[in-house]
Amino acid sequence: MNVDLRDILAKYKTVAIVGLSRDPSKDSYRVAMYLKSQGFRIVPINPFANEILGEKSYKSLLDSPQDIQKSLEIVDIFRPPQEVPSIVEQAIKLKNTYEKPYVIWMQLGIFSEEAAKKAEKAGLTVVMDKCIMQEHKHLSTAKID
Repeated sequence: MNVDLRDILAKYKTVAIVGLSRDPSKDSYRVAMYLKSQGFRIVPINPFANEILGEKSYKSLLDSPQDIQKSLEIVDIFRPPQEVPSIVEQAIKLKNTYEKPYVIWMQLGIFSEEAAKKAEKAGLTVVMDKCIMQEHKHLSTAKID
């Protein structure tokens, strides 16, 4: 599947960050802070935190309130590859109920072909092994032909 990252990052502004750490030295924290500074709405998903970066944190995608679930557009995953299939299953349940999210984004080093195929079959766009922050920075500074 050919994915237009510029289009994704321009259109969708509500991002659930699964595995968002409370630790400012972690990549997930830095990425979330960057996205928030760029006008994205972040929804932290971390079962061990009540709040991260001033936003209420939820145990899982399905644990978040209905108004949050209806608003999710991108599910950005910072979890080990073996956890991706269950996260994608939750995203598919939300997609089937609310027609959102639209995108599953697996960060650098995170691959799950099995989960990607399931997500695509359910109508989700899949991005694997790319950092959403790096892509946004690159596309924000790249010249448009």
